[in-house]
Amino acid sequence: MTATLKKTTQRGLTRRQLLTRAVAAGASFVVGTGFVAGRDAAWAMEVQHLQPESMATLVQMARDIYPHDHVGDKFYAAAVKGYDSDDDSDAIEAGIADLNAAARNAGYDSYLDIGWERDRVDILRGMESSPFFQQIRGGLVTGLYNQKDLWPLFGYEGESFSKGGYLNNGFDDITWV
Repeated sequence: MTATLKKTTQRGLTRRQLLTRAVAAGASFVVGTGFVAGRDAAWAMEVQHLQPESMATLVQMARDIYPHDHVGDKFYAAAVKGYDSDDDSDAIEAGIADLNAAARNAGYDSYLDIGWERDRVDILRGMESSPFFQQIRGGLVTGLYNQKDLWPLFGYEGESFSKGGYLNNGFDDITWV
């Protein structure tokens, strides 16, 4: 993250300017040349092949598909970072264009401009059978939930085989089920 902020400074945007933009805009994301950052500047990432707006859209889409209020955007950003590859970029950009077109048909400028989660979910439901939606949804299952730093937020302690299995190691100690 520090390297990303330093690189954005080299491109003419200081950390102070980044924070100012985030607070002033009241947006969920700050999008600049070659980067996307969280509004609170708690995370940032460079993009190589996708447009920064497209990566911000993927992060919001990921949050809308698998919503967890107690999970930070940095985990969703890490989950979709893999789509910023040369192999996938054209298909992902085309899918984002379709998503934004659906948002425009609903009266918004883009998917990111939809303020209400339920309105974004309605847009996603309209395209849930598309290959683009299925690709993103399917990739999120492992991209999001295989992050070891995220497991404690769900009470998951990791694999249990090496410790004798769940049956002998508190399989019933979770409180959220």
